[in-house]
Amino acid sequence: MDYQDRLANYLELWSLQADGAPLHTHAASLLPVLRSGQPAMLKLSTGDDERRAGVVLRWWDGDAAVCVLAASTDGDALLLEWARGTRSLAALARTGEEGDAAATAILCAVASRLHAPRPMAPPLPSLSGCFAALGAAAAHGGVFSACQAVARDLLAAPQDSVVLHGDLHHGNVLDGGARGWLAIDPKGYMGERGFDFANILCNPDGALAMAPGRLQRQVALIADAAGLERVRLLAWCAAWAGLSAAWHLEDGTPPETALAVAAMALEALQA
Repeated sequence: MDYQDRLANYLELWSLQADGAPLHTHAASLLPVLRSGQPAMLKLSTGDDERRAGVVLRWWDGDAAVCVLAASTDGDALLLEWARGTRSLAALARTGEEGDAAATAILCAVASRLHAPRPMAPPLPSLSGCFAALGAAAAHGGVFSACQAVARDLLAAPQDSVVLHGDLHHGNVLDGGARGWLAIDPKGYMGERGFDFANILCNPDGALAMAPGRLQRQVALIADAAGLERVRLLAWCAAWAGLSAAWHLEDGTPPETALAVAAMALEALQA
């Protein structure tokens, strides 16, 4: 069944009306809709990561994440709460050091709620499976090889294993109005909770991530807010940034920003 047929099927099945233009990514299509006059987001997915998103969102059950209003039996279609507030964590972070710190504090608070213990965690793949691309990129030597070594040590002895969002950053936590800040688009892995904080250090853009002194300030803030060891958080930053750069290589996109952040984290680890 092609996209248009799938779309028509779920619009009819869930009594939805299209309420905007669709947005297509490499692994999903999203369409703003109305259900009984209330706004929602219809997500049609492909790929295991996208299917796991529904599993994890249902398990979080609206606590610091958007609610799942309906789901297909195969997990390929989700009807999601639409966080439509006008506030943006990326915009807040770009207002200066105070705004950057405020945005990071919000992300840390959301992560803490997502990581909170809940009964019956869903079966999810191990975080170690994410790092195959970095292992391949390590053949290039240099920063890639150093990041792979750091990642290997972290993954060999994980601490505080939780259900991970897997891609927590300024663009994946949205303003839910009266419901507060809500996470979207989880990837869904089991692994050390420190991993979910590392991507904050690489976002919301390259200019801010590489700003002089920013990495040190953010590491101190996140470590205090999340109760993490600063050295281990730096190690996760190096591992994550190296992995991000490896994915850029696979996609044929520029890896320079991720490599620069990785190099800064590696240097800080040596200090």
